[in-house]
Amino acid sequence: MPNPLNLITPEHSELGKKSEYDSLYNPGKLFPIPRKGKRDEIGVPDQLPFFGFDLWNHYEVSWLNPKGKPVVALAQISYGCETPGIIESKSMKLYFNSFNNSSFQDAAAVKSLIEKDIGECVGGGVSVTLIPLPLKNSEILAPGFEGICLDELDIDCSEYRVNANFLSVQDEQVEEVLHSNLLKSNCLVTGQPDWGSVQIRYRGKKINHEGLLRYLISFRNHNEFHEQCIERIYMDIMRHCQPDELTVYGRYTRRGGLDINPCRSSKPAPETFSNVRLCRQ
Repeated sequence: MPNPLNLITPEHSELGKKSEYDSLYNPGKLFPIPRKGKRDEIGVPDQLPFFGFDLWNHYEVSWLNPKGKPVVALAQISYGCETPGIIESKSMKLYFNSFNNSSFQDAAAVKSLIEKDIGECVGGGVSVTLIPLPLKNSEILAPGFEGICLDELDIDCSEYRVNANFLSVQDEQVEEVLHSNLLKSNCLVTGQPDWGSVQIRYRGKKINHEGLLRYLISFRNHNEFHEQCIERIYMDIMRHCQPDELTVYGRYTRRGGLDINPCRSSKPAPETFSNVRLCRQ
């Protein structure tokens, strides 16, 4: 398995290339990417100024039981933002596909193996929950984020490259929750569109809503991974608006059966660390 501390880039992975699907379990399919390079570009110091994690949902998980009968499930995978590496998403799909024709004793064995493999890849602890089908009544699907939706604002937009100068504040002190479904960026390597919703929970001087929406829309032609976009949004708001508290939570639509949902916060355990699926997920 690759060392997550090696300076490897997505160009060395199978992203954007024709790939062979392994017929049997293969942890070598996992491809880690170091966080540090992009964090240096964004201006994230080595002593992280935020808490948070990257939360994945995988809707295409399957393996064989000891009798060769398929088992299907959903998987929730979470690891902290302090880990030195992230996982390239196509490699995560190829890794899970290698389970499809492999036999395991039970779900507990699969869970333990996934936690070990991904943990070694990102360089830290990983939590995995396997949810067998059919889903229970406790499965929650939310129509959207709570808070004030910025998308109804009638604004002119003409800039689609990230511009943090749109961000500004007023003197009024507030505590509010804002969200938008207009976040779009592109894969750093393939240029394919990544669609997302973002929630911004903060306390401090009131952020100009129109400017914030223009700022989020300015990601539209920006090339960066999900985790990096959310960290960039967090750092830009902190620099330009200087809130006393801030949480930025992104929920992205799935690709290849996977969605990625990064959260960064000035507090260790903000309320928004729930895994409530939005309607586009």
